Amino acid sequence: MLEFQLIAQDPSCRARRGRMVTGHGTIETPVFMPVGTQGSVKSLTPDELETLGAAIILGNTYHLYLRPGSERIARLGGLHKFMHWPGSILTDSGGFQVFSLARINKIEEEGVSFQSHIDGSRHLIRPETSMEIQMHLGSDIAMCFDECTPNPVSHEYASESMERTVRWAKRCKASHSRPDQALFGIVQGSVYPDLRESCLHRLMEIGFDGYALGSLSVGETKEEMLAVLEAITPQLPASHPRYLMGVGTPEDLVEGVRSGVDMFDCVMPTRNARNGMLFTTTGAVQIKNSCHADDEDPIEPGCGCYTCSRFSRAYLRHLFLSHELLAYRLNTLHNLHYYLSLMSSMRQAIEESRFEEWRRSFYAARDSKN
Repeated sequence: MLEFQLIAQDPSCRARRGRMVTGHGTIETPVFMPVGTQGSVKSLTPDELETLGAAIILGNTYHLYLRPGSERIARLGGLHKFMHWPGSILTDSGGFQVFSLARINKIEEEGVSFQSHIDGSRHLIRPETSMEIQMHLGSDIAMCFDECTPNPVSHEYASESMERTVRWAKRCKASHSRPDQALFGIVQGSVYPDLRESCLHRLMEIGFDGYALGSLSVGETKEEMLAVLEAITPQLPASHPRYLMGVGTPEDLVEGVRSGVDMFDCVMPTRNARNGMLFTTTGAVQIKNSCHADDEDPIEPGCGCYTCSRFSRAYLRHLFLSHELLAYRLNTLHNLHYYLSLMSSMRQAIEESRFEEWRRSFYAARDSKN
């Protein structure tokens, strides 16, 4: 099941405020979804995610299929019970990982055959297979199996890839049979607006519970990504949630919301935390830098996260340089707090019809550091 309600539309741009309801709770949009690739948001407990305010997280079909296996997870009560997460879950189709992680892959009309990046075992994922895996996992939102178009790519190849994605989407819709699980279609077409538009309208003819933009943030320039959003987002059905997959930086989220996107996910806040990059209102902080060695201030003065309310930059730098596991946890807590708070502030600005004013303040804070 999935219900979506549009609550407010900012009068100065396409930014919109909505509410999404699944079988596992209410999700205020626009929303950022922390990535829990293998049934875990790295270094954090489900309780900590709840405390941070996360309402929905992402699980990865490819990884969970290979290990521990979707049928095993189903026998153990589904992904929610398996990882003890009470909130909503979206599972991706596995398409991106098949193309980016598999040692060898071969795209055919039937599906994608590949070698596991874990043990070299051979597998075939068909659109029907992806649906079966995601139904076993029991996520609240499943994604159609699509071909993740690389970049740069010719118009001819992008067209062939898009056509295959549409054919696979039809097969996904036909084989998806779990009524408590929503199914989203994925709009492909690389950086070519005509292909994106064709894909979208054909997916709308098939009919899905939501629509995603895939294969962005895969090597194209920021200008190319924004051009796709500018061209396609206004054509997405207003009555359905809109999802920009795998994006991105804080600036990407702001521009995506301005374009009318409702849902985002990215590994950046968690992965960068493990690499010592911390996000603040004035820009990113590299905690390993020597200028923090004697700094008694928190990462961000005034930040209410667990990390900033207790620890100094000097201590966090010490932990990171010492490779202490606590460094990854504290950094991740801060970065996800920053991302989720960023989305909350955007929701409030849209409700108050002042998103463009908020956006100017967002960039002004970053410029003040330079």
